[in-house]
Amino acid sequence: MAEGSVTRDRAEWNRRIAAMKRRQKIARIRQWSLLGAGLAILVIAIVLIIQAGRNGRIKDSDEHPDKIVNEATGEGGIVIQQSVSEFDDKTEPAKPEFDNKSSIGNIYTYNEAENVAYLTGDNMTSLNAILVDVDNGLITGGVDYRARIYPASMTKVMTLLVAVENTDDFEKKVPVSSVATNYAYSKKLSAVNFAIDENVTIKDLCYGTILQSGADAAAELAIQVAGSMDDFVVMMNERAESLGISDTTHFSNVSGSFDENNYSTCEDLAKIMNAAMDNEYCRQVLSAHKYTTSKTTEHPDGIEISNWFLRRIEDKDTGGEVIGAKTGFVVESRNCAVSYYTSDSGRNYIAVTVNAHSAWRCIYDHVDIYKNHTE
Repeated sequence: MAEGSVTRDRAEWNRRIAAMKRRQKIARIRQWSLLGAGLAILVIAIVLIIQAGRNGRIKDSDEHPDKIVNEATGEGGIVIQQSVSEFDDKTEPAKPEFDNKSSIGNIYTYNEAENVAYLTGDNMTSLNAILVDVDNGLITGGVDYRARIYPASMTKVMTLLVAVENTDDFEKKVPVSSVATNYAYSKKLSAVNFAIDENVTIKDLCYGTILQSGADAAAELAIQVAGSMDDFVVMMNERAESLGISDTTHFSNVSGSFDENNYSTCEDLAKIMNAAMDNEYCRQVLSAHKYTTSKTTEHPDGIEISNWFLRRIEDKDTGGEVIGAKTGFVVESRNCAVSYYTSDSGRNYIAVTVNAHSAWRCIYDHVDIYKNHTE
């Protein structure tokens, strides 16, 4: 065969091979395209089925809020919902409900026992004091307990009571105003030290008012409830009137900073504490030993605060347990405190002391009262 003919045959063969490879390539592309389209359709179908199932479960949960469906197994049942972090992408648990108006309308009348113990002596330094048996409304101990005194930060028990009784949403977030922070700073009062415009909850303000005795928290709480501190003070005095103590108790501010028009008696303060401890939410706040405020931009870990009276008295031998307390101090009343106590036998008492010469002495006065003058 001539050389030219061989060359032409080889070229033709190469063209055929190349054409066959192109057809095979095109066939493979078509196969993969069909396969890809099929998989896409399958994925879409699966997504639609899952979504339909979830919609059904959501509807079921809306109709039966206690019924939780297990996403992995599809099983349902009544379960206790666990609390979740505010950063978790899950439905928040139901908020606890409180009877925050439980003590409204109650008039606390105390009668003197036949033998009222004179609360003074070597183990007592407070110049004014009262011990009330809450269960029977008897004054069982005291010294000058109807004398006018300046209640200092014990005032904040009334601040808490009025705020709680007029609040529906304790988880509501509010910005702390410059009015509140300046109030604490300008008067050199104790403070939680919230930042201006820091978003905190009403709950944070309640706990900050009692545990840290924060004037900034008390001021903002008043503003949120009444619109201004002055209007809130009006509400405080109205509440005092409803308790039957307006002849001997009057408030001029929300924090208890000294003012001649911010006065009370040990007996009246016991009645205010009685009303507060009969209120479920107030009792929870007054009984807390520690609390951490909400996580915010300004305080990423929150602010840890403590009720130091409760933490310092909890290991003392009182023959029972001090359940709740609020301290106070102004020069005119020295160290003072109101506390609620349950004896080992189950009886409940309230003690108020005023004019102790130190914070620790104030605590030991309450230890002495409960240990030596209750059951």
